[in-house]
Amino acid sequence: MTSSTVLFVLAAVMVVLAGVLVGAEAALTRVSRVTIEHMKKDGNRKAVALLDMLDERAKYVNALLFAHVTLSTISVVLVTAGSISATSDAATGIVIAAIVMVVVGYVLLGVAPQTLGRQHAESISLSLASLTRFVTFLLGPFSRLFIVIGNAITPGKGFREGPFSTQAELRELVDMAGADSVIEDDERQMIHSVFELGDTVAREVMVPRTEMVWIERSKTLRQAMSLGLRSGYSRIPVIGEGIDDIVGVIYVKDIARRVFEHHEAETTERVEELMRPAYMVPDSRSVDELLRDMQSARTHLAVLVDEYGGTAGLVTIEDVIEEIVGEISDEFDMSAPDVEELSPGRFRVSSRLNVDDLGQLIGHAIDDEDVDTVGGLLAKNLGIVPIPGAQVRIENWVLTAESAAGRRNRIGTVLVERDQFVEQGSDSE
Repeated sequence: MTSSTVLFVLAAVMVVLAGVLVGAEAALTRVSRVTIEHMKKDGNRKAVALLDMLDERAKYVNALLFAHVTLSTISVVLVTAGSISATSDAATGIVIAAIVMVVVGYVLLGVAPQTLGRQHAESISLSLASLTRFVTFLLGPFSRLFIVIGNAITPGKGFREGPFSTQAELRELVDMAGADSVIEDDERQMIHSVFELGDTVAREVMVPRTEMVWIERSKTLRQAMSLGLRSGYSRIPVIGEGIDDIVGVIYVKDIARRVFEHHEAETTERVEELMRPAYMVPDSRSVDELLRDMQSARTHLAVLVDEYGGTAGLVTIEDVIEEIVGEISDEFDMSAPDVEELSPGRFRVSSRLNVDDLGQLIGHAIDDEDVDTVGGLLAKNLGIVPIPGAQVRIENWVLTAESAAGRRNRIGTVLVERDQFVEQGSDSE
């Protein structure tokens, strides 16, 4: 047997081993933990060892990747050396080796093992679990060392466990599934939203303090019930000396139960007698942790506190869910034009209408740099969050907040009417 033949045989062995490792890597990346857990319950002993590996999936995938890259590189060198030896011409040998290894690398180290690994992820992962553990034991330290070196020379923040089996790769798989119509576009967006929960802090999804509806602790139950019915909120923060002094939360259902049992209580009892403790959390807490905390505490509303101890805003479980599924609207939400003329001198406008457009509508320039929308103009002039029925006068026009819209019950439309009293006074003059 010639030296070139020996080199080709060794290269073939390397290619086969590398292909096996590529298949193991693809299978380990694809295998479902739920399926393996079911196998474990059915008494499959190999499933127990595989479950332990899935707890550190990235470590094993990185080791397999390093192993098959090493083997494929060695096989390229061996084929090149064998080709040069067989042809006795370096240039010809290199060209032949390049062509052969491109085909071999694409088919035997790419398409074939990747396809098999993904199609038979469970069976291949179970069969090659021992080999995977041995390769990781042997080459794991080297793969971790090279990951550290790679992160050090890569601009920006690298991946601690390597970029090969990470959330980033899973996101790419989700995008590919969406492009191939395996999943719907809204499902793809929802999966991405779940990933982003861990990177989102509570203050990014909160209702800011400027939009909070609150009530003083000294108010009567009748006043609290009226506020709840007008605003549409079933849970209202209770304040003491100011908005930064949240002393509790009043529940409309608690008021309804108390008033139903003791009708006179609506005027004789105060909010502070019926309020519940407020659940306070820092506004820097991640949304996924906040959701777990609220589930454990069995509360739907949390008051967020900033770094100075003041009230930053509040978050409900619905706010967190909206980060996953998108804006939640009910059957009362209707899309309406920004401006609707009801009659001469009477308009219904969106609360998001720009104040400059409102000025053109009523023929009066509104010079206010602090606000941009009609809703903001109402809030500034009132000094509180507007609720249905709240009114503001602008010159000879009256702006009336109409029914709330959306899950957060923000004012959706505003009724703009010419002040009839001013008109009559002008006509009489």
